[in-house]
Amino acid sequence: MSPLIEVEVPLDDRSYRVIVGDGAAESLPQLVPERAKRAAIVTQAGIGLAVDPGVEHRIFEIGDGETAKAMSTIEDLCRRFAQWGLTRNDVIIGVGGGLVTDVAGFAAAVYHRGVDVIHVSTTLLGQIDASVGGKTGVNLPEGKNLVGAYWQPAGVICDTSVLSSLPPREYKSGLGEMAKYHFLGGSDLEGLPIAERVARCVQIKADVVGSDEREGGRRAILNYGHTLGHAIEIAGQFDVRHGEAVAIGLVYAAEVARRLGRVDAARVQEHRHVVGSYDLSHRLPDGSDHDELLSLFTRDKKALDGVTFVLDGPNGVEPVTGIDEDILRDALRAVS
Repeated sequence: MSPLIEVEVPLDDRSYRVIVGDGAAESLPQLVPERAKRAAIVTQAGIGLAVDPGVEHRIFEIGDGETAKAMSTIEDLCRRFAQWGLTRNDVIIGVGGGLVTDVAGFAAAVYHRGVDVIHVSTTLLGQIDASVGGKTGVNLPEGKNLVGAYWQPAGVICDTSVLSSLPPREYKSGLGEMAKYHFLGGSDLEGLPIAERVARCVQIKADVVGSDEREGGRRAILNYGHTLGHAIEIAGQFDVRHGEAVAIGLVYAAEVARRLGRVDAARVQEHRHVVGSYDLSHRLPDGSDHDELLSLFTRDKKALDGVTFVLDGPNGVEPVTGIDEDILRDALRAVS
């Protein structure tokens, strides 16, 4: 078994460790705060990873699918925590994919106005993205992740041994998010063993979060490919997986950037190559309504001054506002 890899998310006195590798879940007791007497384990049926935090614990299951990522789930969890007697000195542990860690993190942020949370991520998508950085939240009918909080975990576990048991489509969804990191400084990702790939993605994200915790500027680059990606998810009622949608969004963003003169055709082709190398589509789902997608762009959380896109360019990936609708429509045709 290869040695575990540790990455630090640098946030001064709130810095925390991300432990990556086969068997990393056995390190969980190291991350549990000394004052915690109880641990509420938030998970889903069928996750298939039993954890032992080393203190008294109880399992709190939530539902499957994006419909479970709702305010009603947060209320239900918090009420069950209270009925058990969970205190602000205890800890909440999210065991599962990005949906679980988003929900567990948000519940931890609001229960008793803030309880420590640890994430044990069991999907590739969750390990390289959702579990790190402190973003938590749930959906509204009007949009994805519109209600939430920044709540940094006390630590994160990325046990790569569980990835081999993921359904193929779930694994590919994670590869869609991994493709994003190729354009955020991860040009060395190709050829690395999976644990090192995960750790490299975590390191890139940790560096970004450490420089801009609350998305006041640089952190927005982590949303590369997500504006169209989120719109595809909502328009398709989440039939398209997150990473699949982000992969399409990456190529679309490159097409928009080319039309603005920010990148050339070769850079667009590089985006297509990276997405294709993970066997992911760069085409919109059949029957996509361009008008609906354009409307959904305006509901995106980054839409501070009209439609805002994170785009590649001569200075790297950065947010760009005020893009003409004709350019957005023309780029949609390029990925149709």
